[in-house]
Amino acid sequence: MNRIAESELIINSRGAIYHLDCRPEEIATTVITVGDPDRVAEVSKYFDKIEYKNKHREFVTHTGYLGKKRITCVGTGIGTDNIDITINELDALANIDFTTRQIKEQLTSLNIIRIGTSGSLQKDIPVDSFVASSHGLGIDNLLNFYQYPANSEEEQLVQQFITQTQLNSKFAQPHVCSASGALLKHFVNGYHQGITVTCPGFYGPQGRVLRMGLANPSLIDNLTKFSFGNHRISNFEMETSAIYGMGKILGHHCLSLNAIVANRITKEFSKDSGAAVESLIKKTLQIISDHI
Repeated sequence: MNRIAESELIINSRGAIYHLDCRPEEIATTVITVGDPDRVAEVSKYFDKIEYKNKHREFVTHTGYLGKKRITCVGTGIGTDNIDITINELDALANIDFTTRQIKEQLTSLNIIRIGTSGSLQKDIPVDSFVASSHGLGIDNLLNFYQYPANSEEEQLVQQFITQTQLNSKFAQPHVCSASGALLKHFVNGYHQGITVTCPGFYGPQGRVLRMGLANPSLIDNLTKFSFGNHRISNFEMETSAIYGMGKILGHHCLSLNAIVANRITKEFSKDSGAAVESLIKKTLQIISDHI
């Protein structure tokens, strides 16, 4: 088995992986990711015991116990570029021997659950509600750098998306990745479900206009109107498709959960987005404790 070079897998002087600054024993097999590093403490305050607290740059990681369930919460920062770092390094911590620098013969599948915020693209998905993403649809380009084994449903979805929205050519080649059915089945009651579009930015890539004109001013209308069978686009944000795609390639179970803080159709913003996120955290932790 090939040894992974020092330039490819960077391990610091304390034996921790470079960006997350975590050692393998400091990570649980159930991982919650949050975009806001400050939100890590909002999750771990519910732990009965915290074993490890690590911080490097924008990456904050707490690992502890909720009852008998060991959980890691990682603050990733915003965007698919940070997800590329986070998922690769979580997988390395689980599946690469840091002493020999070789991939382990026995691989570990992680449960990776995102708790984030998002904008609704449907009038009937109001602010302060929750969305569990059945699919991540990326217009961010990250997954095009990897060999991704799309299934037939994903291939049909992305082809219909390109046909209906014309979002390709000068934009990134879109890709679609499914959620883990093993996780999604636990997040039904109290959750809307739909396709989550992952964008490479917050303003123009999500159809916002301040002082720059848009290359695609019909973006929001095209996303809202998209349908394929029973599928429609429920919301958009900046991380989900990367988590789903990389997780599938690496053999992990991934799910993205979002508190809706804005409705781009009704032009509303949550009056207390912090309370909505807090409610989602508590609901998610209870489901993890009971079922995962």
